[in-house]
Amino acid sequence: MPAAQRISSRNARFQQWESFLTNRNKRTRAREFLVQGVRPISLAVEHGWTIQTIIYDAKRSLSRWAEDLLRVTKAERVAMAPGLLADLGEKSEDAPEVVAVVEMPPDDLSRIKVGSGFLGVAFDRPTSPGNIGSIIRSADAFGADGMIVSGHAADVYDPKCVRASTGSLFALPSVRVPAHRDVAEWVEAKRAEGTPIVIVGTDEHGDCDVFDFDFTQPTLLVIGNETSGLSNAWRETCDRMVSIPMGGAASSLNAANAATAVLYEVSRQRIAAKKQSG
Repeated sequence: MPAAQRISSRNARFQQWESFLTNRNKRTRAREFLVQGVRPISLAVEHGWTIQTIIYDAKRSLSRWAEDLLRVTKAERVAMAPGLLADLGEKSEDAPEVVAVVEMPPDDLSRIKVGSGFLGVAFDRPTSPGNIGSIIRSADAFGADGMIVSGHAADVYDPKCVRASTGSLFALPSVRVPAHRDVAEWVEAKRAEGTPIVIVGTDEHGDCDVFDFDFTQPTLLVIGNETSGLSNAWRETCDRMVSIPMGGAASSLNAANAATAVLYEVSRQRIAAKKQSG
């Protein structure tokens, strides 16, 4: 195993990594972000993401998991003072065992594979990285093929998003695009190739209830901004709008909760259709 670099002071490299926790521009320029936790790091390795650097506690015996991680990856190794590692792990007391510096993949919609059973999720101008991560987690759980974040939005690689996804970010292609038109053009290209994707928006005043819409067809589900909902441009792009029937005093759901409810209904319909055809 190659010798590790040792970092015991807040030198330039440490400061750059620390900036990745809060500075989107620096993450973007470096095309790197930090990953904390056994499951997310393990899934990043399992799904073939490029691990640039593995940072571990210089004064702690490594677990078998960490030793295996160092053995199977070709990443640079850095042994760091516990207090500094705790800062990178965003913990006030105990340092995490490992923090990984991971390379960002390109924001290319071709990363999302489209077939006859396609299910994608687009999130319009989200402001909360935690909501993005939660929707990525739900989309992964209910069989989606990819996640798209459009417009001026919170960052997919913000630590809050990475944590909220609980590792699903590494299993589900998640792509950032500047505007809804990039997604619309991509959908049109896929339709021209023979996949009749229907774009379905969510809104409390939708055309029909979510369980009355046929989600067994190739679908791109669009979730609106947490405060203002879908933009007018997205509304014009959607083929249909669906709503979740609500009871009680609440007039709407949190964006992540609403997305999860609709994704569950999509999954339920598709499982039922397979059972009927089988």
